[in-house]
Amino acid sequence: MCRLFGLHAGARTVRATFWLLDAPDSLSVQSRREPDGAGIGTFDELGQPHVAKQPLAAWEDHAFAREARTLRSTTFLAHVRYASTGAHTVANTHPFEQDGRVFAHNGAFGGLDRLDARLAALGVADLVRGQTDSERLFALITAETRRADGDVGAGITRAVAWAAAELPVFSLNLIVTTATELWALRYPDTHELHVLERDPGRVHGPSAPLEARSHRIHARSEDLAAGPQVLIATEPMDHDPGWRALAPGELLRVGPDLAVTSTFPFPDGPRHRLELSDLSPEAAASQRP
Repeated sequence: MCRLFGLHAGARTVRATFWLLDAPDSLSVQSRREPDGAGIGTFDELGQPHVAKQPLAAWEDHAFAREARTLRSTTFLAHVRYASTGAHTVANTHPFEQDGRVFAHNGAFGGLDRLDARLAALGVADLVRGQTDSERLFALITAETRRADGDVGAGITRAVAWAAAELPVFSLNLIVTTATELWALRYPDTHELHVLERDPGRVHGPSAPLEARSHRIHARSEDLAAGPQVLIATEPMDHDPGWRALAPGELLRVGPDLAVTSTFPFPDGPRHRLELSDLSPEAAASQRP
């Protein structure tokens, strides 16, 4: 199953090396199990997005390793891909960037012809450069955000509401980041998505490193000990009791000051809900926990 990871460190810039390369079960190591691509989105000091990604496993790419050791940002979005739709190309590798925002998705849905027609009607078909359902969903979010005068939360809500009503849906878990904000959605209840609001000085002690451990991810960072951060992950990454699962239909926003707010704009499941048995063998393999 694809893996999502998001981090917001507020106004501070931090390095991402600890979970990209140096951890015993880093993003590079994970790519040996989810081998169809890996990428990370960051923002520079001017707030401009930068996406480093490749259609091969991260452990095979020396350029990725060089990038990972120098990246600093206030927000991060990483993705390790197990492909369900689209060839193994750069264009089909997450994350995606549109209108200065970065996006990654874990899930699957159908009705791509119907979605393509919707994107054409909204004038954003040109945003889709690859073949994935994920990039199409992002284009719909971008179109609805434009129609909402730049309100990303409204854009996500309108786009997902349309998809839930019009398309057969298995899972639409996603993360969207800018240099100052992060949004995460769990929808419906197919896959879990978790959040941790971490304040090292208040809860863990002023010099406590960030240590993340699970059967998928094990990471440690002294760099993140200096201040609070909010983490989003497909699964809890350590034994911190502060981790909680987002509720089905929960849309979470992390603001520039790390304030976390949640809304529940999707009280119901998709109108045309897919089960694992409804998916093609390739798609089903990519969606198993």
